[in-house]
Amino acid sequence: MNLAGQTAWITGASSGIGAALARELANRGAGIVLSGRDEGRLQSVAAEIATDTLILPFEVTDEAAMRAATDRATGWHGIDIFVANAGISQRSPAVSTAMDVYRRIIDVDLTAQIAATQALLPHMTARGSGRLVFISSIAGKVGVPMRTAYCAAKFGLIGYADALRAELSQSGIAVHVVCPGSVATDVSRNALTGEGEPRGKSDKAIDSGIPPADAARAIADGMAAGTREIIVARGVEEAMGEMRRTPDALLDKVAAMAAAGYMEKMQAEG
Repeated sequence: MNLAGQTAWITGASSGIGAALARELANRGAGIVLSGRDEGRLQSVAAEIATDTLILPFEVTDEAAMRAATDRATGWHGIDIFVANAGISQRSPAVSTAMDVYRRIIDVDLTAQIAATQALLPHMTARGSGRLVFISSIAGKVGVPMRTAYCAAKFGLIGYADALRAELSQSGIAVHVVCPGSVATDVSRNALTGEGEPRGKSDKAIDSGIPPADAARAIADGMAAGTREIIVARGVEEAMGEMRRTPDALLDKVAAMAAAGYMEKMQAEG
């Protein structure tokens, strides 16, 4: 996939999968827009990239800041690829998890990703081309203990992406869902406890997980192949993801409903 002349905007780009994907897409020729909360870490990622970069730091739940960033990003070189990657995980049983933790995780991992996509959609639909890439999780396909809030958000992100893909199926805009398993990042260390504090330690499964560069390469290869649901996992996690993979035939059927005028009929019925 040669991305020369294209621009990719990645949220959560200061570390982990986001930073690795920024490097991978830049290696394939794309200009890169980097977003996250930590400007210094974004600058460090930008220093490793040979193509043009634009740094747009903001808190993803700050919708006004996000919309201002959208204006700057689209006004730079236009956006061809948007990667909704920002997120935060959880390590706590439901019975001892405060509702504020559910609200925080769903706000960051789901609502903010939807808001950013909605802000960018008019730009992409006007151009008649683009790619939307939603970083969900194997935990967005399979309910995993100690992650009820995270699973709720990541399941929801897949639902939004699948419905959006059907709506955009005649528009020239591709929609990809990515379901990583354990990737060697700080996701577990930064996960929230039941009281909403950072956990501060990692898991063995995460520490021995897929290197972020390998995950980023698999994601980019999946995008190039037109894979709608990209599973990036090993061992039992890969098996679980494949068991819950949405069949392409089903995705095709829903897209065919849109192509046959389903949305227009619904709107006409009021």
